[in-house]
Amino acid sequence: MTVKAFDRRSARGRRHRRVRVHVAGTAQRPRLAVFRSLQHIYAQLIDDESGRTLAAASTVELKAKSNDVGSAQKVGQAIAKKAKDAGVSAVVFDRGGFLYHGRVKALADAAREAGLEF
Repeated sequence: MTVKAFDRRSARGRRHRRVRVHVAGTAQRPRLAVFRSLQHIYAQLIDDESGRTLAAASTVELKAKSNDVGSAQKVGQAIAKKAKDAGVSAVVFDRGGFLYHGRVKALADAAREAGLEF
């Protein structure tokens, strides 16, 4: 019998599918989806009923020099500002299978402080 090694990517995929069963965005309360890579962090407001992105922000767009908690906070503030401009005040948070810790938590906290409700 062979033992399969732990696969980090498939584990995140399993967590993401498990979260997405309970999380869906509407036009009134879109889904705030977060993706974290090694170099950047991305956030999108998605209306799942119509299948369109209402707003997006990332460290690529902000031309951040580093990918740390401070950059994630700037992305959180930017997505909250874009949400307000789009007329959105409440969202459903989708951590995308990532643990709610570090950069993901910093983005969420900054978005809350900037006025988004979730």
